[in-house]
Amino acid sequence: MKSIDELRTLVEQELLSLKYPSTPADLYAPIDYILSLGGKRMRPILLLLSYQLYNKDVKAALRPAIAIEVFHNFTLLHDDIMDEAPVRRGQSTVHTKWNENVAILSGDAMLIQSYHYLSELPKESLIECLSVFNTMALKVCEGQQYDMDFEIQAEVDLKSYLKMIEYKTAVLLGASLKMGAIIGGGAKEDADNLYEFGRKIGIAFQLKDDLLDVFGDTNAFGKQLGGDIIANKKTCLYLKALSLSDGSEKMELVNLYSSETINSTEKVEKIKQIYASLEIETHINELINEYYENAMKSLNAIGKDTSELEKFAALLKIRES
Repeated sequence: MKSIDELRTLVEQELLSLKYPSTPADLYAPIDYILSLGGKRMRPILLLLSYQLYNKDVKAALRPAIAIEVFHNFTLLHDDIMDEAPVRRGQSTVHTKWNENVAILSGDAMLIQSYHYLSELPKESLIECLSVFNTMALKVCEGQQYDMDFEIQAEVDLKSYLKMIEYKTAVLLGASLKMGAIIGGGAKEDADNLYEFGRKIGIAFQLKDDLLDVFGDTNAFGKQLGGDIIANKKTCLYLKALSLSDGSEKMELVNLYSSETINSTEKVEKIKQIYASLEIETHINELINEYYENAMKSLNAIGKDTSELEKFAALLKIRES
């Protein structure tokens, strides 16, 4: 069984082998740019880790793994436009480096490419994988819409937020694992358990991402710290703080979030101070641990050597970027 690092190398090599037409340059150059910025490659790696539980010839699953990675990066191009994000992985976002129209169209081309790579699957697994992929892709769009809705809604509860991050982030991890099992020839029960493992670990991953956005290290995180606060995103930190704060502190938090006049740096620092006083970091870490433990129960139900997947989940839990 290949290790996480070995699989990452295979994914990177496959991405480097992708060839794009030289023209029109503003369509294909941004695709090459976003894929060259690196990243954890966790989604294609998860597909390959799941696949090799049932079949050792991981090269046979590389193209659907690349389909997953290209799809993921397509969502990043469009998300960055909607979030007005200036930085991705420590570099300028595509819409900043080029413009919004270029980022939209290049993202559309990446979506088409992801289906092209997926279509190379053999018939016996193509239909089932397409069903999983399409269900996942639509949920990702629903999750993004929920995310945007929450920015203008006066009230959002934690349950609704957890559903949003499940759809926007976690279902892609679950689908990657489920597709790997399907392609590898795993049993339906195993594929379902792997999906649940990915869904739960994906929620934990996004909760960790929310924490890092406020309490992370700028150089390690690779994105603008406090970006969620500046964008008035009602993250789990904000919602938990509302539930724990008293009248005056809650009012200050709400006013800071709704203010259009306060300097963004000052806004981030003041809200961060409120989070610290309420020990929000500790509370969210407890929630992360709960999802992590439930994810491991789903993984343990498979009854195979899942040591590499366990290692992967542990890395996501302690990550700093």
